[in-house]
Amino acid sequence: MTDDDLLRYSRHLLLDEIGIEGQQRLRDASALVIGAGGLGSPVALYLASAGVGRITLMDHDTVSLTNLQRQIAHDMASLDQPKVESAAARMAALNPGVQVHALAVKADAALLDEEVPRADVVIDCSDNFATRHLVNADCVRHGKPLVSGAAIGFDGQISVYDSRSGTQPCYACVFPPESGFEDAACSTMGVFAPLVGIIGSLQAAEALKLLAHIGEPLTGRLLMLDGRRMQWSEIAMQRDPACSVCSAG
Repeated sequence: MTDDDLLRYSRHLLLDEIGIEGQQRLRDASALVIGAGGLGSPVALYLASAGVGRITLMDHDTVSLTNLQRQIAHDMASLDQPKVESAAARMAALNPGVQVHALAVKADAALLDEEVPRADVVIDCSDNFATRHLVNADCVRHGKPLVSGAAIGFDGQISVYDSRSGTQPCYACVFPPESGFEDAACSTMGVFAPLVGIIGSLQAAEALKLLAHIGEPLTGRLLMLDGRRMQWSEIAMQRDPACSVCSAG
């Protein structure tokens, strides 16, 4: 690390759990962020500020005025720009020492099969079940930990899915793709602006813990937030031995 790095990350270096070794792990790591909107904004900014060496952002959407109520990586100057380019510019301004790869494309099976193996952690900040299941399936296939979050209205949830041990559930164990869950869109249901910041910040924290090899990851537990009462609840999750994704074959 350079002298500037030691100064920039000094508050991390003071933490016994991180220190120089943990910060170096972050610097050497690669993260894939799916979605650069409400959840993806705090995730991208915190990963960049914390010094994750290589960050790939994937989102096909552009910035609109309705996004600015909650998507803090963007501003008025970003209107009509691809979200990944807007977020990448903000990340570079925050920390020019990180490498940001902006992919202004929709996540599909072929692209994920190319990008997921390159990542040390995948953070799903998408807003629909179809994408979440695609991301989960690829993480299971390539043995990558997945940090998944969701937020709508005043309700949010977050968990870490890591099937590498063979004992923890994947996303499909908890939300089976054949169950027919319906997507709820912010454009019709609305979303409390700080909610995505809360959930996204937690996603960033879990990703950083995984990359730095510190703490206990949120595997096997689903945290849910009722933003009206600001009350958390937790559900223990079990691996489904009949799961169509992580138990296939």
